Amino acid sequence: MPALGADMEQGRLVQWCVPAGARVKPGDVVAVVETQKGAIDVEIFLEGVLVDPVPVGTELPVDAVLAYVRAEGEAVQASPPAAPPPVQPVAPVATRVTAVAPPGPAAAMSHGKASPGARKRAAELGVDLSGVAGTGPEGGISLADVERAAQAPRAATAPARNWDPAQMRVAIAAAMSRSKREIPHYYLVQAIDFGAAQRWLDDFNAGRAPVDRLLPAVLLLKATALALAEVPGFNGYWRDGAAQLSRAVHVGWAVNLRGGGLVVPAVHDADRASLPALMATLRDVVQRARSGGLRSSELADSTVTVTSLGERGADSVLGVIYPPQLAVVGFGRIAPRPWVTGGQLAVRPVVQASLAADHRASDGHAGARFLEALDAALQEPQRLEGKRP
Repeated sequence: MPALGADMEQGRLVQWCVPAGARVKPGDVVAVVETQKGAIDVEIFLEGVLVDPVPVGTELPVDAVLAYVRAEGEAVQASPPAAPPPVQPVAPVATRVTAVAPPGPAAAMSHGKASPGARKRAAELGVDLSGVAGTGPEGGISLADVERAAQAPRAATAPARNWDPAQMRVAIAAAMSRSKREIPHYYLVQAIDFGAAQRWLDDFNAGRAPVDRLLPAVLLLKATALALAEVPGFNGYWRDGAAQLSRAVHVGWAVNLRGGGLVVPAVHDADRASLPALMATLRDVVQRARSGGLRSSELADSTVTVTSLGERGADSVLGVIYPPQLAVVGFGRIAPRPWVTGGQLAVRPVVQASLAADHRASDGHAGARFLEALDAALQEPQRLEGKRP
């Protein structure tokens, strides 16, 4: 069960996307897990054959197994019968798919009239015995019944992609309470002239179809990523009593959900993508965040969070760090403000950029350098267009 954020303690398997015995490779979506933030597609990062999947409907804590992946030619010993591991509060970390011992077939498939062989085979094939009609003595389920059920056409029932706003608020409250309790925040705010970036953006969008145009948000995203690459002390995690910096810049973009709630999918390698590619990625993750279909890697490996309030937002925002990250960058709305340039008073589009950072890992001087680098990137928007090597 992957950890999909600091607010996740357990999840429920709602769908297998591949059958037992299927070959899988890194990046394949193999399952769908339901959390307090909706149904999430679980990717796998191993190559081999999927075996011993837990039954649909199983609730497991973070880091408990969903299935094993058998390498080519590797023998897998059958798991001894065991009860599902108890759900206990876990201090989750941003991780990918893991594998530990799953519930044994007898515990996973509770059907009193199924033979031991039928139970084992049902666990291997991911067959729910509660829906299998037995043809054995007194209605018992045989191995042949399980084989027939596995081969029978199944209704295409996709898991619900909605979320419970009340449960999501509980998850958000838990993560943010932990953040304010454990992380010594400090805050910096800087006003940035967005005039040069806006002129470049207007020129770029001129004559392009709406679907191909860039939004100011993508310039803020790319500028943040470049500033993090230049001042990397805010890009990573606080773990085991020390800052662990990341070379990859995976920017978590805070998405407000219709009906309430918030999710933060990652835009991977944001410093290396071109602006059109970054815009396409941003549109995609925002759409999937609101309709369902985010992947586990998009919720598990953000190295920093950005929250942008957009044109209808407030003038500025002071964020709360999402543990175990080291910082959150905030942008208020871009609005006309009085601005002194060249000794003259003018009216310019201005955005208030903020940094909330972990004082265990950095201090105000480093934070000021980061905001300075962010400002410089927006003053030279041509820097944002290309790909960083």
